[in-house]
Amino acid sequence: MNIQRIGIVGIGNISGIYLKNLTGMFGRRVKVTAVTDLIPERAAKANADYGIPHILQTDDLINSPDVDIVLNITQPPNHYQVALAAVKAGKHVYDEKPLCVKREEAAEVLKIAAEKKLRVGGAPDTFLGAGLQTCRKLIDDGWIGKPIAATAFMMNHGHEHWHPDPEFYYKTGGGPMFDMGPYYLTALVNLLGPVTRVSGSAKQGFKTRTVTSEPQNGKMITVDVPTHIAGILDFANGAVGTIITSFDVYSHTLPFIEIYGSEGTLRVPDPNTFGGPVYVSRFRAEGWSEIPLLKDFPENSRGLGITDMAEAIVEGRPHRASGDLAFHVLEVMHGIHDASASGTYYQLTSTCSRPEAMN
Repeated sequence: MNIQRIGIVGIGNISGIYLKNLTGMFGRRVKVTAVTDLIPERAAKANADYGIPHILQTDDLINSPDVDIVLNITQPPNHYQVALAAVKAGKHVYDEKPLCVKREEAAEVLKIAAEKKLRVGGAPDTFLGAGLQTCRKLIDDGWIGKPIAATAFMMNHGHEHWHPDPEFYYKTGGGPMFDMGPYYLTALVNLLGPVTRVSGSAKQGFKTRTVTSEPQNGKMITVDVPTHIAGILDFANGAVGTIITSFDVYSHTLPFIEIYGSEGTLRVPDPNTFGGPVYVSRFRAEGWSEIPLLKDFPENSRGLGITDMAEAIVEGRPHRASGDLAFHVLEVMHGIHDASASGTYYQLTSTCSRPEAMN
């Protein structure tokens, strides 16, 4: 098999699991050949811990003949710059979420990639794991009948209590919708298909945040983005969805995601994980039944999306965590904010196919 070589830009908080999996469970399917970071010590540690052949400057990595795919796991405001440079250099690129901060930035990257016949992929890839793929099979096999509605809830009190560098979560490109919304919206599109229209309300619960995690304990953060967003989603298949994402809630008892069908209800596991549990309550049944996971990758398999893209390049098939999917989710998120600002519905200009189910 033709192994695709990956160069990683950004060795931050999320890079550890990518490095572990891409050099471990996926190490026979892809090869990490280079790393770079603005903090040289981080790149050096990745090199030492995982035996990466090259530590390079960003431009050198993007232009390296030993790199086929650029894995862009920089902070969101840097996604566009790195992704654009990658496709201009003739490299495939896979971005952490969101694809870019702005719609026009993402559209430009996709346009240039299409012109050069390059692949663009985007996180999250959790929807490829055993939990959400089991849910996909149950829906496709008719366990809950025709999907009619869905709810999704992501609510906590922010990242300043645990993250070592939480400030960017409260700046442009951050907030609960752009940080965590991609997990929930990608899961919903995987289960129900694309969205045609959205509306919503967005507000800012607190003007400042105080960091209580180390090493920035006591630092005051100015909040620049909405931190409680409630959205309504009209799906192309006729279903209506509700999503709430919030950094203003201390505790709640709501599910992660539920899908309501003509013959029952499906309770979906945390879309920020790859596993379960999965529950179904069918018409006239008493209570909930837990469904065994029917697919592979129940463990933390971050890196599965870029690995699937690498194999798709070789096999000449569509990859699942695609740029079209990531762009559609990006537009949905912006659309909810736009609808709140204008007091109207936002009509989606993009669409995408449901990614093919995992075999």
